[in-house]
Amino acid sequence: MNSLKRILLAEDNIRDIELTIAAFEENHLANEVVVVRDGAEALDYLKRQGKYSERTEGFPAVVFLDLKMPKVDGLEVLRAMKNDPSFKSIPVVMLTSSREERDLVRSYELGVNAYVVKPVDFEQFALAIKQLGFFWAVLNELPPRH
Repeated sequence: MNSLKRILLAEDNIRDIELTIAAFEENHLANEVVVVRDGAEALDYLKRQGKYSERTEGFPAVVFLDLKMPKVDGLEVLRAMKNDPSFKSIPVVMLTSSREERDLVRSYELGVNAYVVKPVDFEQFALAIKQLGFFWAVLNELPPRH
């Protein structure tokens, strides 16, 4: 691996953002984490439009996507990504507090790569983030155009 892969975190809850970043730091995952606060911003980031029109080319190694976000929810972002040939192969992990079966089922129907319910306990949360980050941003191999 010649460079660290970028991670896109789409999350509207500031506490969950802080916990996720802290978990990455605690586990020495040095990947760049780009945080977007709603689904519309996530799509703008991926499409390099709006305030992201000048961002560096390339796609994230993985998108950690909250389910319930303002403007555009996680399921709509997932649907848009998996219906667009440019983004279809980007791994998406639904990182959510929802334990509702319909959310889980719908996420998989739309092509999510993993569905993880956020643990309440910080130590468990940090461990989950460590495992997710290490697998998706370090071990997982992406197609060459990423």
